[in-house]
Amino acid sequence: MTVGPGSPTGTIQVIPVPGLPEITEGSDLAEELAGRLPACGGLREGDVLVVSSKLVSKALGLRRVAPADRTEVVRGESVRVVAERVTPAGLTQVVESLAGPVLAAAGVDASNTGPLGGLLLLPHDPDEAARDLHARLRERTGTSVPFGLLLSDTAGRPWRDGQTDLALGACGVRVVDDLRGGADSDGRELSVTSRAVADEIAAAADLAKGKASGTGAALVRGLPHLVTDATGPGARTLVRTGPGDWFSLGHREAVRAALGAPPGTPAAEAVGLPSVLPEAAGLRLDRACRLALLGHDPGGVRITGSPSEGLLVTADDPALAGRVAARLEVALASEDLHADVEVLSPPAGG
Repeated sequence: MTVGPGSPTGTIQVIPVPGLPEITEGSDLAEELAGRLPACGGLREGDVLVVSSKLVSKALGLRRVAPADRTEVVRGESVRVVAERVTPAGLTQVVESLAGPVLAAAGVDASNTGPLGGLLLLPHDPDEAARDLHARLRERTGTSVPFGLLLSDTAGRPWRDGQTDLALGACGVRVVDDLRGGADSDGRELSVTSRAVADEIAAAADLAKGKASGTGAALVRGLPHLVTDATGPGARTLVRTGPGDWFSLGHREAVRAALGAPPGTPAAEAVGLPSVLPEAAGLRLDRACRLALLGHDPGGVRITGSPSEGLLVTADDPALAGRVAARLEVALASEDLHADVEVLSPPAGG
């Protein structure tokens, strides 16, 4: 494996850290890691130690033991809901987590939680957790050489199947290799290339750690140019929110929010939540009608017809009928339905 233009190239080693015991609340994670790093050759200058955030969560006691309402726990760990769908296992929400990244279920996880079970939560400040573990590892190992530390977590990605590990917290590592202003191998100026190297390192480490092996940490060796004596800006700087976020809501959620039913609200539940599975057109039409009528007296309006034959909105008040018809045209888009919508007004003086 090599690194890109303008950076040193060479061989990169990924070495799993063996023999870690089950970590529980109060465990000295730094001591446990320090005791097993000699099997990997110890911490060397330029090494990056990647530690699963689950180990940190367990050591910090960030656990909710059953019986726990997972939906309520996720809500408590969320800044905002990006998208939500009903699945055979219940409600799944993609949210901006208190930990920073946009993740399914705010990173709340019931897998690999150890014999105590329950739900593990992410640290709310993963960079601070990484800085703390880095400092304690330096103390436990007695090393003075520069090394980096990443806390990793698993996430899906838009437009790609499957999951990969990313950097949740960082200390002593350049999280981005900004190549803008440099030149590619053909001598052309690079204007947009900014590599998220912390995420690449976390993903590489996961190939050695695995998901079912019980190995929660790995050393990545051979990237000294990405390691710094300073703590660094942290992995939260990789999170894109605000004006730079082009995809702050799912396409259905954006339409529903514009009509008064933002994701994660009682209004969205009242309208009805779409399923992750295929649904009949009639069911989707019913939801679109409820969305169009949201905030209006449903008793004063009738919606008849079908998407294939066209829809007709009838009300005694022509203004109300026109308003609902306009909302219905938009609401249909939230269900990926298309139909002609017309208004039937009562006769003048009728």
